[in-house]
Amino acid sequence: MGSATREALATSRAALSVPDGTTDLATGESLFGAGRVIGSSSQLVSALGDASAEPSAKVTLVRAVFGRDVTPRALDLLSAAVAERWSSHDDLLAGIEELGLRASALSAAAGTSIEGELFAFGKTVSSDAGLELALASKLGKVDAKAALVEKLLAGKVSGQTLAIVRHLVQQPRGRRIGELLRHAAAIVADQSGTSIATVTSASVLTPAQLDRLQKNLQERHGRALTINQVVDPALVGGVRVQIGDLVIDGSIATRLADLRLQLAR
Repeated sequence: MGSATREALATSRAALSVPDGTTDLATGESLFGAGRVIGSSSQLVSALGDASAEPSAKVTLVRAVFGRDVTPRALDLLSAAVAERWSSHDDLLAGIEELGLRASALSAAAGTSIEGELFAFGKTVSSDAGLELALASKLGKVDAKAALVEKLLAGKVSGQTLAIVRHLVQQPRGRRIGELLRHAAAIVADQSGTSIATVTSASVLTPAQLDRLQKNLQERHGRALTINQVVDPALVGGVRVQIGDLVIDGSIATRLADLRLQLAR
């Protein structure tokens, strides 16, 4: 990520953090939809992602194109985003998507675990090769993918999760479905002031074990954590924990592999 994008993201997040009482799910959906429109038009993405263009000109263009199609709150956030300098066109699209994810998280009712629902759907997809192909194939039609998501999730998850997944399959930007869901869950969790810890073990950990592990990790990480548990018998024993880019591998399988390397020297 370039320095320009880091600054643009910080400014965009700051615009979202200003409380106005109108950041609802429609705002998130409007941002997702605008991002897809911009991404599908080479002329539009070039004009809005042009770092040399006057910010006021880009804001005027956004308001002319989307003024009647998005919520007022979404229009203000879009304007704030395009007024910034981004390191690349793809970074601009990623920034708009992040605003949509954060707005969706803000709109959720208390107790709604969007990140948990995204994790559960990710497990479902990864366990079904046919479903993964249907959602990720470059040959598949975007509308068909959105309709499939609607069929699978409508009435079973929150409106926020449904809107997020529906958007992700329509604008993957070269990312695999698993990566899309993990990235979205991480941003949603961050908006709620937490991080996601993926705990992989050879067998299912008991609630007491998970509770102890969560408390220990939170003390070390200095932040509230949401635990996602994955079972992988290949680990033999122990656990592997991933929090963002940080990996703590205490699995027996890794220890055995390290021992074999040492013996081979």
